[in-house]
Amino acid sequence: MGGAVSGGVAPTGEFPVVLNVYDLTPINNYMHWCGLGIFHSAVEVHGSEYSFGAHDYPTSGVFEVEPKNCPGFLYRSTIFIGRTSLQPLEFRDFIQRMASEYHGDTYHLISKNCNHFTDDLSTRLTGKPIPGWVNRLAKLGAFCNCLLPESMRLESTETKNLTDYDFSDGSNATIKDPFEDDDVEDKHLLPQSSFVENAVVQEVHR
Repeated sequence: MGGAVSGGVAPTGEFPVVLNVYDLTPINNYMHWCGLGIFHSAVEVHGSEYSFGAHDYPTSGVFEVEPKNCPGFLYRSTIFIGRTSLQPLEFRDFIQRMASEYHGDTYHLISKNCNHFTDDLSTRLTGKPIPGWVNRLAKLGAFCNCLLPESMRLESTETKNLTDYDFSDGSNATIKDPFEDDDVEDKHLLPQSSFVENAVVQEVHR
């Protein structure tokens, strides 16, 4: 699993799209040998990194950070996905429109997490999905839905994130909500572009 960027020389007018993968818990050091793990992922394109996180409001949960430096997570690896022909301004409009489909209050650990977002974004940009192992645990959770705690089941209306659960290694204390106050200055929420004339990303709480 994992791997370095190996996209070769970019054709004229095309831009690389890569997936940055982070560990959410140290237990991944043991789980990844079995093809499992609890990962956060983000798509890097045009010099910025984009992902999706939970909050309590019916507004976009898509945010932008400096590549490979998402606060609260431990960077693991970068994987080359493909290329996009979208120019920077075209991509800005595209990602803002896509952000309207991912409200923070619709986040769900099993059915709509950050890895679902990056898979969707990668597929739309390049025609290629992210590697299956990145979100395999959520897929297993969906398959075994009836065995999960009630609050995590697909029919639940609660939007749980990983900070609500304990791991066997006690690592929950190191896992942070994507929009905790300590980290929010380093994250920028994307506006929903269908109603936004200004393409500049709105900075959270500044």
